[in-house]
Amino acid sequence: MNARLLLAMLVVAQAVSGTQKSQSPQSPQTATINAEHAELAERTLALAAQEPKNWTTAEDHQNMMAQLGITRLRPGPSGNESAPNHANYDEATANPFPDLPDPLTLKDSRKVTSADMWWRQRRPEIVEDFEREVIGRVPRNAPLVTWSVTDTAKWTMASHPVVGRQLAGHADNASYPAIGVDIQMAVVLPADAKPPVPVMIMFGRGVLPQPGDAASSGGRGQAGDPPPTEQLIAAGWGFASLSPTSIQADNSAGLTRGIVGLANKGQPRSAEDWGALRAWAWGASRALDYLLTDPAVDADRVGIEGVSRYGKAALIAMAFDTRFAVVLVGSSGEGGAKLHRRNWGEMVENLTAPGEYHWMAGNFLKYGAAEAAFGSRNAGDLPVDAHELIALCAPRPTFISYGVPERGDARWLDQQGSFMAAVAAGPVFRLLGARDLGTSDDYKREKMPGVNVGLLAGQLAWRQHDGGHTDGPNWKYFIPWAEKFMRAPAIDQKARVH
Repeated sequence: MNARLLLAMLVVAQAVSGTQKSQSPQSPQTATINAEHAELAERTLALAAQEPKNWTTAEDHQNMMAQLGITRLRPGPSGNESAPNHANYDEATANPFPDLPDPLTLKDSRKVTSADMWWRQRRPEIVEDFEREVIGRVPRNAPLVTWSVTDTAKWTMASHPVVGRQLAGHADNASYPAIGVDIQMAVVLPADAKPPVPVMIMFGRGVLPQPGDAASSGGRGQAGDPPPTEQLIAAGWGFASLSPTSIQADNSAGLTRGIVGLANKGQPRSAEDWGALRAWAWGASRALDYLLTDPAVDADRVGIEGVSRYGKAALIAMAFDTRFAVVLVGSSGEGGAKLHRRNWGEMVENLTAPGEYHWMAGNFLKYGAAEAAFGSRNAGDLPVDAHELIALCAPRPTFISYGVPERGDARWLDQQGSFMAAVAAGPVFRLLGARDLGTSDDYKREKMPGVNVGLLAGQLAWRQHDGGHTDGPNWKYFIPWAEKFMRAPAIDQKARVH
């Protein structure tokens, strides 16, 4: 309870006391006034009860464990290779659960043999498993977002005139005014390109870039390459910088605030509620809502991009909102393109620990449980895995990007495990009329191509560049690849999910 409410209650108490002293106990006027004061006190107490929970990470994490009947979680491996519990980096022991769920087999064991079976039957099964067990559900009462332009600017970028707009997306909080969410986004469009233009939504700071500000421009590419945003403008694209933390904080203590807290009226999550990754992806869909109202934006050519944890969110946005035309998934690792079942680098147990579980649905903690009312579970018990998250993007163009450990894209991310996931997603792309990586379907044996060797001939693409923890060096390959496949004849999509 905050100080404002305590003060309000004190004022009410004093008013009631003063009235009682100044009026006769038998007076009808006294009874009426006392009743009014009692009602006011009751409303004040009710308001106090509605204040958002102000839990620590440990308290929120323990609450979710209690909801699930978990008494002990397995600790995740350390990213410090000199630590006693360091992560595994031995391929001989990297695949304790070598058999992945088949994305083209229904739960009743029937094989998916047509695009119609995929859209009507198998895809909904996979979506349900991810929503229930992995990333959580967007609540039905997720608020509407109203966008407004707060600033405009004109300048030159990459030798081209551009127009920028700073925007605020206000989430309707009429049902719970104690929490406010205003999504921060900046949109920059080329002024000299024939509209409508394609646009990339990029998870970033959500502010208009300043001259020479590489951070606001999507980072640098390879040595000598312009920032990605300049490459986009030069190619006749626009871009939108979207602040994920203006949607939902990147910590567990913030789960009773932000968009997750607003939907829950400040109370803790239930086991199937969305985590931060799904919330960030939802925010990207709200940004897309706005862009689709702009006649200068090509509604059929809006993409999504992110790196690291925001690469995870970009992949989820693409998988669950089929209005997105293309995705660039940068160095996403565990919870993104990396197989959960792999024993390499970061693992499920890291994502169920207090530092990262806020990314996921509460139910995901079950798969790190060592002792619980239901026994114990591990990554092999998950009903789905990362290859099926990639498959949900099919047949739309999906580019998986990594760097090299020597330059800072750590082994922790498991580049090989992500390549295996992309290989295993290939059959779904082919079923829907798209091209896959061009490899065999044997994800157990296929190995990554060499560094700087791109597999870019299909709608499912892979390239490991020779840089670090960034997708910067891959933008000059991504843009022409995306243009090629977004210009290709439309492939039938029976579902429009957002």
